[in-house]
Amino acid sequence: MSQHGPIIVISAARNAALSDALTGTELFPVVDITWSDASDAIERLMPAAIIVAAPPPDETTLSRLAAQSAALQPYVPMIVIDPAMQLPINAIPMSSLETGPARLGARLRAALRVRALHVTLLRRLSENAVSRPRIPESDPIMDATVLLIGRGASYPALSVALGERVGIVGALSIEAAARHLNARDVDGIVIGDGFTPRVIDAFLTVLAEDTRFRNLPVIVQSPPTRDYDLPNLEAIVGSAGDVAVNALPLIRQRAFEQRLARMLRSIDAGGLLDPRSGLLTSGAFERDLSAAVEQALARGAGLAVARLTFGEQPPRVRYDTARIVGRLMRRADFATLRDDGTIIAVFPDAGSRTAGAVARRLASVIKHTMHGSRRESRIDPHVTVEALLPNDTAATLMSRLDNDAHRAAC
Repeated sequence: MSQHGPIIVISAARNAALSDALTGTELFPVVDITWSDASDAIERLMPAAIIVAAPPPDETTLSRLAAQSAALQPYVPMIVIDPAMQLPINAIPMSSLETGPARLGARLRAALRVRALHVTLLRRLSENAVSRPRIPESDPIMDATVLLIGRGASYPALSVALGERVGIVGALSIEAAARHLNARDVDGIVIGDGFTPRVIDAFLTVLAEDTRFRNLPVIVQSPPTRDYDLPNLEAIVGSAGDVAVNALPLIRQRAFEQRLARMLRSIDAGGLLDPRSGLLTSGAFERDLSAAVEQALARGAGLAVARLTFGEQPPRVRYDTARIVGRLMRRADFATLRDDGTIIAVFPDAGSRTAGAVARRLASVIKHTMHGSRRESRIDPHVTVEALLPNDTAATLMSRLDNDAHRAAC
Protein backbone atom coordinates (compact mmCIF):
# COMPACT_ATOMS: atom_id res chain seq x y z
CA MET A 1 0.00 0.00 0.00
CA SER A 2 1.38 3.40 -1.01
CA GLN A 3 1.34 6.05 1.67
CA HIS A 4 4.33 8.41 1.05
CA GLY A 5 3.01 11.11 3.35
CA PRO A 6 1.56 11.63 6.80
CA ILE A 7 -2.05 11.19 7.85
CA ILE A 8 -3.32 14.60 8.90
CA VAL A 9 -5.94 14.61 11.64
CA ILE A 10 -7.90 17.83 12.14
CA SER A 11 -9.04 17.82 15.74
CA ALA A 12 -9.68 20.20 18.62
CA ALA A 13 -8.43 17.84 21.35
CA ARG A 14 -7.13 14.31 21.74
CA ASN A 15 -9.77 11.71 20.90
CA ALA A 16 -9.09 8.35 22.55
CA ALA A 17 -11.25 6.33 20.14
CA LEU A 18 -9.65 8.01 17.15
CA SER A 19 -6.13 7.45 18.50
CA ASP A 20 -6.86 3.78 19.13
CA ALA A 21 -8.27 3.35 15.63
CA LEU A 22 -5.25 4.93 13.96
CA THR A 23 -2.83 3.00 16.13
CA GLY A 24 -4.48 -0.20 14.98
CA THR A 25 -3.92 0.68 11.33
CA GLU A 26 -0.12 0.82 11.77
CA LEU A 27 -0.15 3.68 9.26
CA PHE A 28 2.27 6.36 10.37
CA PRO A 29 3.14 9.15 10.86
CA VAL A 30 -0.01 10.86 12.14
CA VAL A 31 -0.01 14.65 12.49
CA ASP A 32 -2.62 16.40 14.65
CA ILE A 33 -3.55 19.91 13.59
CA THR A 34 -6.33 22.45 14.20
CA TRP A 35 -8.56 24.11 11.62
CA SER A 36 -6.50 27.29 11.69
CA ASP A 37 -3.41 25.33 10.57
CA ALA A 38 -5.11 22.86 8.25
CA SER A 39 -4.63 24.56 4.89
CA ASP A 40 -0.99 25.38 5.50
CA ALA A 41 -0.28 21.86 6.77
CA ILE A 42 -1.78 20.26 3.67
CA GLU A 43 0.33 22.47 1.42
CA ARG A 44 3.55 21.76 3.34
CA LEU A 45 3.17 18.10 4.24
CA MET A 46 1.45 16.69 1.11
CA PRO A 47 -0.53 14.16 3.18
CA ALA A 48 -1.57 10.68 2.16
CA ALA A 49 -4.96 11.11 3.84
CA ILE A 50 -6.94 13.68 5.81
CA ILE A 51 -9.24 12.85 8.71
CA VAL A 52 -11.62 15.55 9.89
CA ALA A 53 -12.36 14.74 13.53
CA ALA A 54 -13.44 18.25 14.64
CA PRO A 55 -16.49 20.08 13.27
CA PRO A 56 -15.47 22.76 10.77
CA PRO A 57 -16.33 26.38 11.57
CA ASP A 58 -18.68 26.46 8.56
CA GLU A 59 -19.41 24.76 5.25
CA THR A 60 -17.18 27.19 3.36
CA THR A 61 -14.12 26.18 5.36
CA LEU A 62 -14.74 22.48 4.76
CA SER A 63 -15.43 23.04 1.05
CA ARG A 64 -12.22 25.05 0.66
CA LEU A 65 -10.18 22.33 2.36
CA ALA A 66 -11.86 19.65 0.26
CA ALA A 67 -11.04 21.55 -2.93
CA GLN A 68 -7.42 21.88 -1.79
CA SER A 69 -7.12 18.14 -1.19
CA ALA A 70 -8.90 17.31 -4.46
CA ALA A 71 -6.25 19.23 -6.39
CA LEU A 72 -3.46 17.01 -5.04
CA GLN A 73 -2.07 14.05 -6.96
CA PRO A 74 -2.02 11.19 -6.31
CA TYR A 75 -5.47 10.87 -4.76
CA VAL A 76 -5.76 12.06 -1.16
CA PRO A 77 -8.83 10.65 0.63
CA MET A 78 -10.63 12.91 3.09
CA ILE A 79 -12.73 11.23 5.78
CA VAL A 80 -15.14 13.35 7.83
CA ILE A 81 -16.24 11.85 11.15
CA ASP A 82 -19.86 12.45 12.15
CA PRO A 83 -20.60 15.12 9.52
CA ALA A 84 -23.23 17.63 10.60
CA MET A 85 -23.56 19.34 7.23
CA GLN A 86 -23.74 18.54 3.53
CA LEU A 87 -20.39 17.19 2.43
CA PRO A 88 -18.30 18.17 -0.61
CA ILE A 89 -18.20 15.49 -3.29
CA ASN A 90 -14.76 14.22 -2.22
CA ALA A 91 -15.35 14.22 1.57
CA ILE A 92 -16.22 10.71 2.74
CA PRO A 93 -18.61 10.40 5.72
CA MET A 94 -17.77 8.22 8.70
CA SER A 95 -20.38 7.68 11.40
CA SER A 96 -19.45 7.82 15.07
CA LEU A 97 -16.32 5.97 16.17
CA GLU A 98 -17.93 5.20 19.51
CA THR A 99 -19.80 2.28 17.94
CA GLY A 100 -16.71 0.73 16.38
CA PRO A 101 -13.31 2.49 16.25
CA ALA A 102 -11.80 -0.33 14.17
CA ARG A 103 -14.06 0.65 11.28
CA LEU A 104 -12.01 3.80 10.73
CA GLY A 105 -8.89 1.72 10.19
CA ALA A 106 -10.67 -0.45 7.63
CA ARG A 107 -12.17 2.62 5.90
CA LEU A 108 -8.77 4.32 5.78
CA ARG A 109 -6.96 1.26 4.43
CA ALA A 110 -9.59 0.86 1.70
CA ALA A 111 -9.18 4.51 0.69
CA LEU A 112 -5.40 4.23 0.67
CA ARG A 113 -5.65 1.24 -1.67
CA VAL A 114 -7.37 3.57 -4.15
CA ARG A 115 -4.49 6.01 -3.65
CA ALA A 116 -1.99 3.20 -4.30
CA LEU A 117 -3.82 2.33 -7.52
CA HIS A 118 -3.60 5.97 -8.59
CA VAL A 119 0.14 6.01 -7.83
CA THR A 120 0.55 2.92 -10.01
CA LEU A 121 -1.41 4.48 -12.86
CA LEU A 122 0.59 7.72 -12.79
CA ARG A 123 3.82 5.72 -12.90
CA ARG A 124 2.60 3.51 -15.74
CA LEU A 125 1.45 6.55 -17.73
CA SER A 126 4.89 8.13 -17.45
CA GLU A 127 6.49 4.88 -18.62
CA ASN A 128 4.12 4.39 -21.57
CA ALA A 129 4.05 7.77 -23.25
CA VAL A 130 3.51 6.26 -26.72
CA SER A 131 0.57 3.92 -26.05
CA ARG A 132 -0.93 5.52 -22.98
CA PRO A 133 -4.72 5.91 -23.04
CA ARG A 134 -6.51 9.24 -23.03
CA ILE A 135 -7.34 10.25 -19.46
CA PRO A 136 -11.07 11.00 -19.05
CA GLU A 137 -11.61 14.56 -17.89
CA SER A 138 -15.13 14.04 -16.53
CA ASP A 139 -15.94 13.59 -12.85
CA PRO A 140 -15.96 9.84 -12.01
CA ILE A 141 -19.44 10.25 -10.52
CA MET A 142 -20.72 10.65 -14.09
CA ASP A 143 -19.75 7.01 -14.74
CA ALA A 144 -21.21 5.69 -11.49
CA THR A 145 -24.04 3.18 -11.24
CA VAL A 146 -25.75 2.37 -7.95
CA LEU A 147 -27.84 -0.65 -7.00
CA LEU A 148 -30.89 0.57 -5.09
CA ILE A 149 -32.69 -2.10 -3.08
CA GLY A 150 -36.02 -1.50 -1.39
CA ARG A 151 -39.75 -1.99 -1.50
CA GLY A 152 -40.97 0.46 1.13
CA ALA A 153 -42.05 4.08 1.17
CA SER A 154 -38.51 5.44 0.80
CA TYR A 155 -37.79 3.61 -2.47
CA PRO A 156 -39.40 6.08 -4.91
CA ALA A 157 -37.82 9.09 -3.19
CA LEU A 158 -34.38 7.46 -3.12
CA SER A 159 -34.75 6.49 -6.77
CA VAL A 160 -35.40 10.11 -7.73
CA ALA A 161 -32.72 11.60 -5.45
CA LEU A 162 -30.02 9.18 -6.59
CA GLY A 163 -31.18 9.10 -10.20
CA GLU A 164 -30.54 12.83 -10.54
CA ARG A 165 -26.84 12.21 -9.91
CA VAL A 166 -25.92 8.62 -10.89
CA GLY A 167 -27.22 5.67 -12.85
CA ILE A 168 -29.68 3.46 -10.98
CA VAL A 169 -30.30 -0.28 -11.05
CA GLY A 170 -33.44 -1.01 -9.06
CA ALA A 171 -34.24 -4.19 -7.16
CA LEU A 172 -37.39 -4.83 -5.17
CA SER A 173 -35.98 -7.94 -3.50
CA ILE A 174 -32.69 -9.28 -2.21
CA GLU A 175 -32.87 -12.08 -4.76
CA ALA A 176 -33.15 -9.59 -7.63
CA ALA A 177 -30.27 -7.59 -6.17
CA ALA A 178 -28.07 -10.70 -6.12
CA ARG A 179 -28.83 -11.33 -9.82
CA HIS A 180 -27.85 -7.77 -10.70
CA LEU A 181 -24.60 -8.02 -8.75
CA ASN A 182 -23.65 -11.17 -10.63
CA ALA A 183 -24.52 -9.68 -14.03
CA ARG A 184 -22.85 -6.27 -13.88
CA ASP A 185 -20.51 -3.92 -12.07
CA VAL A 186 -21.95 -1.35 -9.67
CA ASP A 187 -20.25 1.42 -7.73
CA GLY A 188 -22.36 1.23 -4.61
CA ILE A 189 -25.40 -0.30 -2.93
CA VAL A 190 -28.13 1.69 -1.18
CA ILE A 191 -30.58 -0.32 0.93
CA GLY A 192 -33.93 1.34 1.56
CA ASP A 193 -36.74 0.23 3.84
CA GLY A 194 -39.10 -2.71 3.46
CA PHE A 195 -36.82 -5.45 4.79
CA THR A 196 -36.51 -6.98 8.23
CA PRO A 197 -33.25 -6.63 10.18
CA ARG A 198 -32.70 -10.36 9.74
CA VAL A 199 -32.89 -10.11 5.92
CA ILE A 200 -30.51 -7.14 5.86
CA ASP A 201 -28.11 -8.94 8.20
CA ALA A 202 -28.06 -11.99 5.93
CA PHE A 203 -27.44 -9.82 2.85
CA LEU A 204 -24.61 -7.86 4.47
CA THR A 205 -23.04 -11.11 5.67
CA VAL A 206 -23.03 -12.50 2.12
CA LEU A 207 -21.49 -9.28 0.78
CA ALA A 208 -18.76 -9.40 3.43
CA GLU A 209 -17.90 -13.00 2.56
CA ASP A 210 -17.50 -12.31 -1.19
CA THR A 211 -14.27 -10.56 -2.17
CA ARG A 212 -15.97 -9.13 -5.28
CA PHE A 213 -18.28 -6.99 -3.15
CA ARG A 214 -16.43 -6.51 0.13
CA ASN A 215 -15.10 -3.03 -0.69
CA LEU A 216 -18.29 -1.72 -2.27
CA PRO A 217 -19.91 1.30 -0.61
CA VAL A 218 -23.00 -0.04 1.14
CA ILE A 219 -25.43 2.56 2.49
CA VAL A 220 -28.11 1.65 5.02
CA GLN A 221 -30.62 3.95 6.67
CA SER A 222 -30.27 2.59 10.19
CA PRO A 223 -27.17 1.61 12.19
CA PRO A 224 -26.08 -2.01 11.56
CA THR A 225 -26.89 -4.53 14.25
CA ARG A 226 -23.27 -5.74 14.41
CA ASP A 227 -19.85 -5.31 12.80
CA TYR A 228 -19.33 -6.60 9.27
CA ASP A 229 -16.16 -6.98 7.24
CA LEU A 230 -17.35 -4.18 4.95
CA PRO A 231 -14.95 -1.21 5.10
CA ASN A 232 -17.31 1.11 3.25
CA LEU A 233 -20.53 0.22 5.06
CA GLU A 234 -22.14 3.46 6.22
CA ALA A 235 -25.39 4.35 7.99
CA ILE A 236 -26.88 7.62 6.74
CA VAL A 237 -30.04 8.80 8.45
CA GLY A 238 -32.26 11.51 7.00
CA SER A 239 -34.33 12.35 3.96
CA ALA A 240 -33.74 10.73 0.58
CA GLY A 241 -31.83 13.85 -0.48
CA ASP A 242 -29.59 13.65 2.60
CA VAL A 243 -28.87 9.98 1.93
CA ALA A 244 -28.03 10.65 -1.72
CA VAL A 245 -25.76 13.64 -1.08
CA ASN A 246 -23.79 12.00 1.71
CA ALA A 247 -23.52 8.66 -0.09
CA LEU A 248 -22.04 10.25 -3.22
CA PRO A 249 -18.46 10.67 -1.91
CA LEU A 250 -18.13 6.94 -1.19
CA ILE A 251 -19.73 6.11 -4.53
CA ARG A 252 -17.46 8.59 -6.31
CA GLN A 253 -14.35 7.02 -4.75
CA ARG A 254 -15.43 3.59 -5.97
CA ALA A 255 -16.17 4.93 -9.47
CA PHE A 256 -12.71 6.54 -9.47
CA GLU A 257 -11.16 3.22 -8.44
CA GLN A 258 -12.97 1.44 -11.27
CA ARG A 259 -11.78 4.07 -13.74
CA LEU A 260 -8.19 3.62 -12.58
CA ALA A 261 -8.47 -0.15 -12.99
CA ARG A 262 -9.86 0.21 -16.53
CA MET A 263 -7.04 2.57 -17.48
CA LEU A 264 -4.44 0.15 -16.16
CA ARG A 265 -6.02 -2.63 -18.22
CA SER A 266 -5.87 -0.32 -21.23
CA ILE A 267 -2.16 0.26 -20.67
CA ASP A 268 -1.60 -3.49 -20.26
CA ALA A 269 -3.31 -3.93 -23.63
CA GLY A 270 -0.99 -1.40 -25.26
CA GLY A 271 -3.63 1.32 -25.35
CA LEU A 272 -6.00 -0.83 -27.41
CA LEU A 273 -8.83 -0.70 -24.85
CA ASP A 274 -10.94 2.39 -24.31
CA PRO A 275 -10.66 3.24 -20.58
CA ARG A 276 -14.30 4.33 -20.25
CA SER A 277 -16.08 1.56 -22.16
CA GLY A 278 -13.59 -1.24 -21.51
CA LEU A 279 -14.02 -2.32 -25.13
CA LEU A 280 -11.55 -2.01 -28.02
CA THR A 281 -10.81 1.41 -29.46
CA SER A 282 -12.09 1.92 -33.01
CA GLY A 283 -8.63 1.54 -34.57
CA ALA A 284 -7.84 -1.63 -32.61
CA PHE A 285 -11.26 -3.07 -33.46
CA GLU A 286 -10.80 -2.50 -37.19
CA ARG A 287 -7.38 -4.20 -37.13
CA ASP A 288 -8.67 -7.17 -35.10
CA LEU A 289 -11.72 -7.55 -37.34
CA SER A 290 -9.58 -7.60 -40.50
CA ALA A 291 -7.27 -10.22 -39.00
CA ALA A 292 -10.21 -12.31 -37.76
CA VAL A 293 -11.87 -12.24 -41.18
CA GLU A 294 -8.66 -13.29 -42.94
CA GLN A 295 -8.08 -16.14 -40.49
CA ALA A 296 -11.68 -17.35 -40.71
CA LEU A 297 -11.58 -17.41 -44.52
CA ALA A 298 -8.20 -19.17 -44.55
CA ARG A 299 -9.42 -21.87 -42.14
CA GLY A 300 -12.92 -22.16 -43.52
CA ALA A 301 -14.25 -21.25 -40.09
CA GLY A 302 -17.34 -19.29 -39.17
CA LEU A 303 -17.47 -15.68 -38.01
CA ALA A 304 -20.38 -13.37 -37.32
CA VAL A 305 -20.83 -9.76 -36.29
CA ALA A 306 -23.69 -8.20 -34.34
CA ARG A 307 -24.81 -4.62 -34.03
CA LEU A 308 -26.61 -3.57 -30.83
CA THR A 309 -28.50 -0.29 -31.10
CA PHE A 310 -29.99 1.50 -28.08
CA GLY A 311 -31.49 4.72 -29.43
CA GLU A 312 -30.53 8.16 -28.17
CA GLN A 313 -28.87 7.77 -24.78
CA PRO A 314 -26.57 10.01 -22.70
CA PRO A 315 -22.85 9.12 -22.49
CA ARG A 316 -23.15 7.53 -19.03
CA VAL A 317 -25.75 5.04 -20.26
CA ARG A 318 -23.66 4.26 -23.36
CA TYR A 319 -20.51 3.51 -21.39
CA ASP A 320 -22.37 1.56 -18.73
CA THR A 321 -24.01 -0.55 -21.42
CA ALA A 322 -20.64 -1.16 -23.08
CA ARG A 323 -19.15 -2.37 -19.81
CA ILE A 324 -22.03 -4.83 -19.37
CA VAL A 325 -21.36 -6.22 -22.85
CA GLY A 326 -17.64 -6.47 -22.15
CA ARG A 327 -18.29 -8.36 -18.93
CA LEU A 328 -20.71 -10.89 -20.42
CA MET A 329 -19.06 -11.64 -23.79
CA ARG A 330 -17.18 -14.88 -24.34
CA ARG A 331 -13.41 -14.66 -24.01
CA ALA A 332 -12.86 -15.11 -27.75
CA ASP A 333 -15.29 -12.32 -28.69
CA PHE A 334 -14.39 -8.64 -29.02
CA ALA A 335 -16.36 -5.44 -29.48
CA THR A 336 -16.21 -1.67 -29.77
CA LEU A 337 -18.45 1.26 -28.83
CA ARG A 338 -19.01 3.58 -31.77
CA ASP A 339 -19.39 7.33 -31.54
CA ASP A 340 -23.11 7.00 -32.36
CA GLY A 341 -23.64 4.81 -29.29
CA THR A 342 -24.00 1.49 -31.11
CA ILE A 343 -21.93 -1.52 -30.08
CA ILE A 344 -20.41 -3.80 -32.71
CA ALA A 345 -19.48 -7.26 -31.42
CA VAL A 346 -17.51 -9.92 -33.29
CA PHE A 347 -18.01 -13.65 -32.63
CA PRO A 348 -15.19 -15.80 -34.08
CA ASP A 349 -15.94 -19.45 -34.86
CA ALA A 350 -19.67 -18.76 -34.75
CA GLY A 351 -22.46 -18.75 -37.30
CA SER A 352 -25.34 -16.32 -37.43
CA ARG A 353 -27.52 -18.53 -35.22
CA THR A 354 -24.96 -18.81 -32.40
CA ALA A 355 -23.99 -15.14 -32.67
CA GLY A 356 -27.64 -14.14 -32.67
CA ALA A 357 -28.31 -16.17 -29.53
CA VAL A 358 -25.35 -14.61 -27.71
CA ALA A 359 -26.26 -11.09 -28.87
CA ARG A 360 -29.88 -11.52 -27.82
CA ARG A 361 -28.76 -12.74 -24.41
CA LEU A 362 -26.63 -9.61 -24.03
CA ALA A 363 -29.57 -7.47 -25.14
CA SER A 364 -31.88 -9.19 -22.64
CA VAL A 365 -29.53 -8.47 -19.73
CA ILE A 366 -29.28 -4.83 -20.81
CA LYS A 367 -33.05 -4.51 -21.20
CA HIS A 368 -33.75 -5.83 -17.72
CA THR A 369 -31.00 -3.97 -15.86
CA MET A 370 -30.62 -0.60 -17.61
CA HIS A 371 -32.85 2.46 -17.49
CA GLY A 372 -33.04 4.83 -20.42
CA SER A 373 -32.43 8.56 -20.34
CA ARG A 374 -35.88 8.97 -18.78
CA ARG A 375 -36.14 7.36 -15.37
CA GLU A 376 -39.41 5.56 -16.16
CA SER A 377 -38.18 3.99 -19.39
CA ARG A 378 -36.05 0.95 -20.05
CA ILE A 379 -33.63 0.42 -22.88
CA ASP A 380 -34.88 -1.99 -25.55
CA PRO A 381 -31.84 -2.90 -27.67
CA HIS A 382 -32.24 -3.77 -31.33
CA VAL A 383 -29.96 -6.56 -32.57
CA THR A 384 -28.75 -7.08 -36.14
CA VAL A 385 -26.52 -10.04 -37.04
CA GLU A 386 -24.54 -10.84 -40.17
CA ALA A 387 -22.42 -13.94 -40.89
CA LEU A 388 -19.20 -13.99 -42.91
CA LEU A 389 -19.59 -15.05 -46.54
CA PRO A 390 -16.85 -16.71 -48.65
CA ASN A 391 -16.21 -13.58 -50.74
CA ASP A 392 -16.36 -11.12 -47.83
CA THR A 393 -13.79 -8.69 -46.53
CA ALA A 394 -14.03 -6.85 -43.24
CA ALA A 395 -15.34 -3.79 -45.11
CA THR A 396 -18.08 -5.66 -47.02
CA LEU A 397 -19.17 -7.53 -43.90
CA MET A 398 -19.53 -4.29 -41.94
CA SER A 399 -21.25 -2.55 -44.85
CA ARG A 400 -23.84 -5.32 -45.03
CA LEU A 401 -24.37 -5.17 -41.26
CA ASP A 402 -24.90 -1.41 -41.32
CA ASN A 403 -27.26 -1.63 -44.31
CA ASP A 404 -29.33 -4.30 -42.55
CA ALA A 405 -29.54 -2.19 -39.42
CA HIS A 406 -30.55 0.86 -41.48
CA ARG A 407 -33.32 -1.05 -43.28
CA ALA A 408 -34.61 -2.43 -39.96
CA ALA A 409 -34.75 1.07 -38.51
CA CYS A 410 -36.75 2.45 -41.45
